[in-house]
This record gives sequence, C-alpha cells and structure tokens, in this order.
Amino acid sequence: MPGTPVGDAGIDDFRESVRSFVADLVPPGWRGIGALGESERTEFHIQTRAALAERGWVAPTWPVEHGGAGLGASELIVLVEELTGAGIPFGSDNDAFGINMLGNTMLRWSEPALLQRFLPKIVSGEYVFAQGFSEPGAGSDLASLSLRARPDGDSWVLDGQKLWSSGAHRANWMFVLARTNPEAAPHRGISMLLVPLDQPGVEIRPIRNITGDADFNEVFFDAATTERGLVVGPVDSGWQVAMTLLGFERGETALHAPIRFRNELSRLVDMVRERGLEHDPDIRRRIAWCHVQVEQLRCHGLRTASGLIAGEEPGPNAAAFKLLWSEYHRVATELALDVLGADALTPTGRPSPNWYQTDDPGAPNSTASWTSVYLNARAGTIYAGSSQVQRGIIGELLLGLPKEPKPARTKS
Repeated sequence: MPGTPVGDAGIDDFRESVRSFVADLVPPGWRGIGALGESERTEFHIQTRAALAERGWVAPTWPVEHGGAGLGASELIVLVEELTGAGIPFGSDNDAFGINMLGNTMLRWSEPALLQRFLPKIVSGEYVFAQGFSEPGAGSDLASLSLRARPDGDSWVLDGQKLWSSGAHRANWMFVLARTNPEAAPHRGISMLLVPLDQPGVEIRPIRNITGDADFNEVFFDAATTERGLVVGPVDSGWQVAMTLLGFERGETALHAPIRFRNELSRLVDMVRERGLEHDPDIRRRIAWCHVQVEQLRCHGLRTASGLIAGEEPGPNAAAFKLLWSEYHRVATELALDVLGADALTPTGRPSPNWYQTDDPGAPNSTASWTSVYLNARAGTIYAGSSQVQRGIIGELLLGLPKEPKPARTKS
C-alpha cells in the first residue's frame, strides 16, 4: 500500500532531502547524465541505482517490506520532479519491466510468499526481468499467442518463441505469457509464468534495428522449464493479469515522461535559436503546439499517476496517455529534423543511447542525437500497444463508441 500522505511542511522537508541526496550524488558542474561519456555514464548508472535501491527509491511506492519506500502520491511526484529534472536516472532500462510493470502487477495478483521471494531481489538488481509477450504471429492480437507451457511434475515445460523482447540480452528472468490450456478459447487458457533465462533450452538472439542498436531480441524456448508455482495470478487467468500489466506499461511513464519531454523541448528551442530560426512563423507555430502538448501531458500524467498510486486498477486512461505522448513525440522530432535541415542527412556527434523516448538530460544538440531520437520516436507509436490499438480502446471504453466491424471473410 502507498505511504500516508504528508502535509505541506512534510513535503517541503522531503523535497529538501531529495535535493541533498542529489547534491551528494553528482560531481561538480553536473549538467545531467547526457553530458557524460559512455563509460562514465555506465558507472554513474550503477552507482545511482545502488544508492536509490538503498533508500527504497527504485520502487518508491512499494511497501518497505518488499524493498520499497512506501511513498504516497505527493512524495512520489516530488521525487520524480527532483531526480528527473536534475538528469538523474531512476534505474536501469530493465527496471521498466521488473519494477514498473511486473512488480506492480504482482502486488495486485500474487500471494505474499511469491512477493517476498521476488520483489526484494528485483529491487536489489539480483533478478533482472524482460517481457515475453509478442510472438511472430501474435503482436497486437496478443490472444493469438502459441507458446505452449505444459505441466510436468513440479515444473512447466515451455516450447515456442517470443519476439521484440526488449533488453532480454541483459536479463536473467522473463515474465512469459504462455498457453497452458490449448482447448480453451483464445483469451482463456493463458498463464503468466516467471521463467529463468540462464538455462539450457533458452536461446536469445538480438535484433538490430534502424538506429543500429540491438535492444530488441527474439527468444526461443525448447523444452525450457520453470517451477510449477511461479505463476502470477491464477493458472489460465493470464489474460486478465496481462491487462493489468499493460495498464502499468502504458501508465508508468505518466510522471517521468512529461518532465523529459519538457527538457527535450527546451533543447529544441535552444537549437532553433542557434540556427537563427526563432522568428520563422512556421517554426514558432509548431514550437507553440509542442508547448501546449507537453503541458497537457503533464496534467494528464499527474492524474494517471495519482490513480495508480491510490491503488486503482489501470484502465483506459492509460491508453489515452500513451497515445498522446507517442504521437506528440513523433511530431516534435519531425520538427527537430526540419530545424536541422540538410544537416540531418549526415549525422555527426553522439547518438542517443536510449532506445525509447528522449535523449538524456544534458545531452548535446548534435545531429546524431536528434536523428536517432527521431527514428526511435516511430517505434513509440508501436510498442506498448500501437496508436491504432490505443484509439480503439479509447473509442470503445472511454467514449462508448461501437466496436470496429470485423473484416468480412473471404471465400477460399
């Protein structure tokens, strides 16, 4: 459960404690992690995550007994504002899977013994998770998944393939949607299993994408096993569990993303000025549009995050937030390339090290930084549910519109 809300004086004290933490953590002349070289950045990530985990701030709203800090909504907002605003990373890339998605879902669905076994080790970094949902024949139509898990004594035996598994090459565990009852209807007979990756029968193959990175993977299971009890929620109820998790996936950026987008927009304005385009009426109109969108995201994000912290089940509002930020970022990065003009065709400098969302705070205004973020922004309209899927959710569940008609069957 989230911690007890504190008054204004308590919030001020908490903000000062976070600022003191930041001051002790960062070196003199700190401009954000984006200003560090690759080796310095890696070392700072490790150092920062350990310091945050020690205070329970890697999973700040989790109960203290599970490695969290038990923070309430007001404290979490302060923590995110101060750390993100200062260019401090909250943890590793895989923490989005292990903490924000899986851990929060387990707190809704799992028994205390399973929570105590896994959550503290996820916080400590001993267990590093990846997501195993999509398959070659099951992307947006997730209910079509075919990876099988059959019971065998005290184990499940898994056979099949997962695709687009971000960060799987850095993980030692995966939460896997598997078909455990092949006789049931597509949305039934699915379970969410926790599967160790460091075992015979698991092969991870990285996939190089358009930016030249290899953060996505395909993962093959050939008689791989996991313990019979490592199921999140009831057996054959994985679809409902997955919907909870996808709500967290779409909503977990609600506080962080608007701050990062605000920092990025400030960098974009600086680049407009550097190139003498601040009086161009079209550029000014598009910058103004970006400003309005970021402020809208900030307000929407506060509402979404407050609901999640209060213990509300993630709902269709998370789909609205995901649609807003991903479509905003696609347009904003197009503007950045228009500002760069022909220079965007020959990128130079340091590319963004991130495979999602913005470059890091303090990053240089290099052409390589902006072009790599531009390319990744397209992926943002697809992963965590494509924009088309989000629009369908919003139309049906928020606006009460009828479902889209199914395509007519063609005669063979």
